[in-house]
Amino acid sequence: MTGTRLTAERLRELPLSTPEAGSKDDRGSVLVLGGCAEVPGAVFLAGVAALRAGAGKLKIASVRSVAKAMALAVPEAMVIGLPETGAGEIDPHPSAARIVEAAEPCDAVLVGPGMNTCPNTTILACALLSARPDTAYVLDAGAICGLDPEIVRALGRPPIITPHAGEMAQLLGWGRDAVEADPLRAARHAAERLRAVVIMKGAESWIVAPDGTCWNYGGGGVGLATSGSGDALAGIVAGILARGADPFMAALWGVYLHGEAGARLAASVGPVGFLAREISGEVPQILRTFAKTASA
Repeated sequence: MTGTRLTAERLRELPLSTPEAGSKDDRGSVLVLGGCAEVPGAVFLAGVAALRAGAGKLKIASVRSVAKAMALAVPEAMVIGLPETGAGEIDPHPSAARIVEAAEPCDAVLVGPGMNTCPNTTILACALLSARPDTAYVLDAGAICGLDPEIVRALGRPPIITPHAGEMAQLLGWGRDAVEADPLRAARHAAERLRAVVIMKGAESWIVAPDGTCWNYGGGGVGLATSGSGDALAGIVAGILARGADPFMAALWGVYLHGEAGARLAASVGPVGFLAREISGEVPQILRTFAKTASA
């Protein structure tokens, strides 16, 4: 396997824009769409992570039964409660128009945290992508497996997808063993097929552009293999994307920040046992180290 190693030194060659004094609109806005009655916390983890990565405004859209609690848990966010099915999932038919409207002013939209892989998720994701093809997207979890390549390839800019091995296997129609045996090959195949930026998650993560360019990151540690960690990663990526980074650059920065946050928590808490909710809290200080270097 080959690829450019993702390090702090490499990222210093790809600096993020520094927010100037001004309104929160200047730092970008993020919409996080996801969740269900059984997994309401995923959008919380992703939304907070987007703000910690520097986004200025946040909207969270999830099932109506958890909207009030979400508004109290994340008072920084505008929360949209959506109709839900008897199974506690977002009902796509009455919800699609509301989501399309909510996404219109946003600089980045994250779809999928806490959503099941099912027809309802696919219907909602495809409706949004078709109606807002010029939006910058991060597609995670349940939104990945049923993607229509024609809809994705018609988007105005490459979306970022964040599959683990199981999700990648479903997306490509491969066996999970085949994905795990050669994750870079799977990521390149998906990137070319969808014309997307792929973050292939694993003990070693691969970041692949539509043209096949690839970087890899092996830091972070085993502690990041914990429930909710992927939601935090997706939120960090969405926050960087909203700040104006192009999709490949947002993916690189997101993977690095997520991994280094895990390394810091491993040092302060222990190699395992820290929580996904703690990951995004490390991000501002990591970003600060880059700002210090730039000003030195």
